[in-house]
Amino acid sequence: MKKISTIVLFTVLVIVGSGSQCRESSKPLPPPLPTSPVPPGTTSPATSATETSFVPVPIPVTATVEPKTAQEISARKRENLKNPFFKSSLEFLKEPVPVDNANAQTESEMQPYSEKISGSDQTFKMIPIKGGKFLMGSPENEKGRREDESPQHEVELKPFWIAEHETTWKEFEQFALKILRDSRREKSSLTEREKLADALASPTPPYDISSISHDNAGKIGYPASGMTAYAAQLYCRWLTIVTGRYYRLPTEAEWEYACRAGSTTAYSFGDDETKLEDYAWFFDNSDGASKKIMTKKPNAWGLYDMHGNLSEWVLEQYDAKTYANRKPNSYGTPVKPSKGDGFGQIARGGNCEDDEAANLRSARRLYSETSWKQQDPQFPQSIWWVTDAAYVGFRVVRPLEPPKTEEEAKQYEPVPSVWIDYAELNQRD
Repeated sequence: MKKISTIVLFTVLVIVGSGSQCRESSKPLPPPLPTSPVPPGTTSPATSATETSFVPVPIPVTATVEPKTAQEISARKRENLKNPFFKSSLEFLKEPVPVDNANAQTESEMQPYSEKISGSDQTFKMIPIKGGKFLMGSPENEKGRREDESPQHEVELKPFWIAEHETTWKEFEQFALKILRDSRREKSSLTEREKLADALASPTPPYDISSISHDNAGKIGYPASGMTAYAAQLYCRWLTIVTGRYYRLPTEAEWEYACRAGSTTAYSFGDDETKLEDYAWFFDNSDGASKKIMTKKPNAWGLYDMHGNLSEWVLEQYDAKTYANRKPNSYGTPVKPSKGDGFGQIARGGNCEDDEAANLRSARRLYSETSWKQQDPQFPQSIWWVTDAAYVGFRVVRPLEPPKTEEEAKQYEPVPSVWIDYAELNQRD
């Protein structure tokens, strides 16, 4: 599998390339930044995975950041600890913002509904998915299968809604680029929800937004890309505050269940990879860049771009033995929940830079590597953006039954300490 991405450094030096998974450029690449070795017994996503568990390895620290003063850092940290990030998400579910057809209490009452980001003109449609059982993973005779897709096993899931399409730049920038917060500066009074949403921790600006977006940032109808799984999780928390409904990333099982849409074949539409052209954006028809959402056929459940366009973050850390380790009657909860910005976070679905059809299969598992931030020039490296993975994005889900306790909610939500630690080192305003 080959990858393409571009980053502009200091607006002068243009470097084309993206590590071990990119197409060759006519311009020489700079020496790569140090990357963590691939753990023994594992392989990169470009080769067949083994049965050995993947253990994410952080990039080694090669520099130190001197705090301005101990008192200033202490004050900064004390202030950050008051952030709504540290409130239980269950507190935000009281008196949700009214939306037609969004208040189902039982599966039989679930309907599609359009969520509106209050204070903006952005809406997106949520599709109800009935609970049920499905066979997760791939059979041994499936073309292009990998060992980490086995053993096939039955998973039962509870009902949920899932976004009809990938989160768009126009939706994501309301939070990530602080568009909505800035638009309220002249507003004389804010609701409690608006105050909490505007106060929530949010990404620092990307170093070069054009390179992580295929030059699509800010354009209507294009999927948001190049963010870390951590940034995607925090967006979901922000969306929960804004709406009063519990949004999060899908679990790996929920994602595959929704992608398959009742199918047991390599793709949601069957085993014939020549039909990919009708359902997916991939390298052969995309020129290696993301395209407008909903311009290909949806799957049987009305979901667009589950194959191709962008790979999509899910709530799981990679482990080659995930399927063997899944506990019975766990309803697809993460076997290894996301812990933050570390590498080894799973993304599903294949993408516009994939030139192998097998990488777009329903069962295919991709995980983030240190090379995804190879050209990030910052220290500390951003917890919000991946400079060399413009092909990754996400879509949101909303379970019919939100978590009942704070402890249960923790396995689905971003870890606040990741942001606190980053903020201590990152002294940029």
